[in-house]
Amino acid sequence: MAMVVGRSRSSVCLLHEVLSSSHSLPCSYIQRQTYVDVYMKWKKDSFFDSIDTIHRSVQLKPLIALKNCIVSSSPDDYCVPISAISKKGLELGIPIKVARFLRLYPSVFEEFTGPNYNLPWFRLTQRAVELDREEREVYVKFKDDIVSRLKKLILMSGREKMLPLKVIQGLQWYLGLPDEFLRNPEDNLDKCFRLVEMEDGLKGLAVNVDGSERFLSMMQRNAMRRGVYSGVKGEVLEFPLFPSKGLRLKRKIADWFDEFQRLPYVSPYENYSGLDPNSDIAEKRVVGVLHELLSLFVEHAAERKKLLCLRKHLGLPQKVHKAFERHPYIFYLSLNNKTCTAILKEAYCDRGAIEQHPLAKVRKKYISLMKESEGILKRKRLNNRPHDQGNMNIKDLDYTDDEEVKLQQSSSAL
Repeated sequence: MAMVVGRSRSSVCLLHEVLSSSHSLPCSYIQRQTYVDVYMKWKKDSFFDSIDTIHRSVQLKPLIALKNCIVSSSPDDYCVPISAISKKGLELGIPIKVARFLRLYPSVFEEFTGPNYNLPWFRLTQRAVELDREEREVYVKFKDDIVSRLKKLILMSGREKMLPLKVIQGLQWYLGLPDEFLRNPEDNLDKCFRLVEMEDGLKGLAVNVDGSERFLSMMQRNAMRRGVYSGVKGEVLEFPLFPSKGLRLKRKIADWFDEFQRLPYVSPYENYSGLDPNSDIAEKRVVGVLHELLSLFVEHAAERKKLLCLRKHLGLPQKVHKAFERHPYIFYLSLNNKTCTAILKEAYCDRGAIEQHPLAKVRKKYISLMKESEGILKRKRLNNRPHDQGNMNIKDLDYTDDEEVKLQQSSSAL
């Protein structure tokens, strides 16, 4: 798989004009045209391709949605008949029959025969109930942090400071927002949020901000901690780089990237209307927006196609997805689960640099609980299989391997 790393570009030279009556350094940009056209091959990185919290989220997302459905339907005993949820597969994002999905995870959902007509019922296991309570405690204890991440996402939308509710709901999983936050936003969010009517009859969520208030990105805060950033607009900030093993940039693109790093950093929360969209300074802003966006998410990663809905709202170019390919030292593109997932390398290569989302630890526990289901199903198959004394060893191996393949295919289909 070949990736385009370069395109027609303009090189930017920064000119500082120091005004005697001002403490800030206003900047003007003098542009000259250059051309970079480099192709490089996509390089697989087994480390990023094996992060469970990212790649198991394909199964975890519908599992938690189904768990929430059971809890809301029966908050006292956490059990429901299969008839109450069997037709909600599409709504909950479950790509197979709901009953089959429930039986894939016996460590989370326990099946039993109901009181009437011998219909199957399902209830949460004790471990799942405990995790559900822990998850809800996180929402209460860290509400300010979670709401702050939503606020920052909206503040990246330029002068309007608003996003359609539909777009926010599409990113709800990545932001770690509970269902009730967006079901009744005016009741669950603080007073700086307000519901607004947007074009095409869409409802939106807006943020009221004081014009004098300035918001710092994760890049700026980290640079301040390291003492390499004073907070003045137009300062140069270099993105932390994390090359994958065996990944080498060709000389032409490496030279361009060195110049790119020396450009002024444009915060995602600053006004970008004066930037030439075809300039390198605009490219640096795009990379900064994507860096900040992924830093707000629970796993610091997201399906690349899911980010496209933000393009026009955050002032990103038509081919914003190419920015991930042109900056392989900052982002990694994983092709697992038959999709393309963009991962912020810094979050996994420098653990102290990016703040962990409050929900991250709970999701790891859910994934550990899901893994226990594989062992439970395997033991169940071993206990229920027919025994052949003559060729026991050979049949044991064949039967176990076939069933394991079927289980993996079922999981990957999710």
